[in-house]
Amino acid sequence: MKLRPVDLAREHGLSTQAVRNYEEAGFLPPAGRTPSGYRVYGPRHAAALRAFLALLPGHGHATAGAVMRAVHADEVGEALRLIDGSHAQLAGDRATLDAVEEALRELVPSSGLHAAPDGGGTFIGPLAHRLGLRPATLRTWERAGLVVPRRDPRTGYRVYAPADVRDVLLAHQLRRGGYGLERIAQVLERVRTAGGPEPLRATLGEWRGRLTTRGLALLAGAGALHAYLSEFPGASAGGFGTQRS
Repeated sequence: MKLRPVDLAREHGLSTQAVRNYEEAGFLPPAGRTPSGYRVYGPRHAAALRAFLALLPGHGHATAGAVMRAVHADEVGEALRLIDGSHAQLAGDRATLDAVEEALRELVPSSGLHAAPDGGGTFIGPLAHRLGLRPATLRTWERAGLVVPRRDPRTGYRVYAPADVRDVLLAHQLRRGGYGLERIAQVLERVRTAGGPEPLRATLGEWRGRLTTRGLALLAGAGALHAYLSEFPGASAGGFGTQRS
């Protein structure tokens, strides 16, 4: 069955130029040509377009396109590696969310900490003592960029503002949970972006909902790609001569 670019475009509400662009980018297999040079598509191209569009929501344009190019280059292993990468990223995002939720549940008030002489914050010694840490640990976190306190202009001592104390408490809870400094930095960035723990708590449900939506999109994309490979096992650059009966 011969299909025109407009036939593929109409199914998905695309422009014919978009279909041609997808083919030129390798997201679809190469089209046949009429004697006058017009593109001729077939069921394989329609199935490839459906697979690519199904991959888009979960993987994004770059990865979805790379997956389809790998498939059409007969490099299915590379396509699967790319798909694994998206799933690994989603798993990491879920772990970060779990870490945030756990840390916020266990976050305790910063009472009992000695303020700096100007009342503007807490010195490193009392803060470390309060948490049962060594000051060297807080300095390590500072070098890693987790919490960078200001310096007292007269003494040069580190002074932790209330927001810094909050971040130290979160980091402490996450370290106790076995999280590495890189993951903790991601959590703290989430807290700062949200404007603090309370605003962040209000967004956790929405955040988890977005992860669920993406997980379902990855599942749908995998199903569409599997259907494409199953229906057209020769879905490589040189394997589009015959349609599976």
